[in-house]
Amino acid sequence: MKVSLSVGNYGAVPYCLEGLGLRVYCVEELCYCLKENAYLLDVDLMSDRLVAWLDQECGLKSLAEELYRMVHHKGSLSAFVIRILDYVGFYDQEILQEVERTLKKGAGLNVLEKRKLRVDQLLELRKYGTALAEYDGILEAWEESAWGGAELKSAIWHNKGVAYAGLMRYDRAAEAFYTAYETDGKEESLKCFLAAKRMELKSQDYVSFAAEHPEYQELALELEKEVEGLNLGWERTADERRLSARSVFRQEDERGYQDENEHMLQAMKAGYRSMAG
Repeated sequence: MKVSLSVGNYGAVPYCLEGLGLRVYCVEELCYCLKENAYLLDVDLMSDRLVAWLDQECGLKSLAEELYRMVHHKGSLSAFVIRILDYVGFYDQEILQEVERTLKKGAGLNVLEKRKLRVDQLLELRKYGTALAEYDGILEAWEESAWGGAELKSAIWHNKGVAYAGLMRYDRAAEAFYTAYETDGKEESLKCFLAAKRMELKSQDYVSFAAEHPEYQELALELEKEVEGLNLGWERTADERRLSARSVFRQEDERGYQDENEHMLQAMKAGYRSMAG
């Protein structure tokens, strides 16, 4: 990993990244913005204006010459951004590869689709509260622009269901999954709706719910088979063995068992607050 504390000059005039609404005064600030907003970048970034700023304000003539050739020989956005990041040495190769994958994944997508990809990453990191707020913002923008179409809207609602389920708000998860299903009719969202209802309701209430909706019978039976398989799989996991061992631990050391329970509970609370924030 190569690291430069400072590359080039601190510009007297900032460069405005118009698509992001951000201003940068040096190439390190530019690198940070490019990396953190990789999902939102598009080919408009590749401009003579940016090349001139790097040359005139930052004093990076050799980098500017390389980028100028990329701009005028229709180089790719990913190659353009990675060249800047690699030249400055602000990030290691692993991060550069991650940024490159992000840029290639977002190629050809519109602004809302790129925003969704960025929020999907928050969902994968279990930042459920933040992801829900961001998905709501995309839905609001979608209503205003009608850019995304039913598939994008359904995917957003489906992922909202995943986030709510992660927060154990199964009633809201069921609503989100069903909205996704109504939007484009995908069976996956309907199955997730039934799974959320199964978690939300008591066993007898869920049985009554399923009986009232014979149209879901086949899918509900399929879901039960999957749940049975998951239960069997759980019985073979290290986590299950640890929980089984805890019953013995309780008999041997009640005080130690209670102290460890409290420690685990506090850790779980901290984890949940992190996911909800």
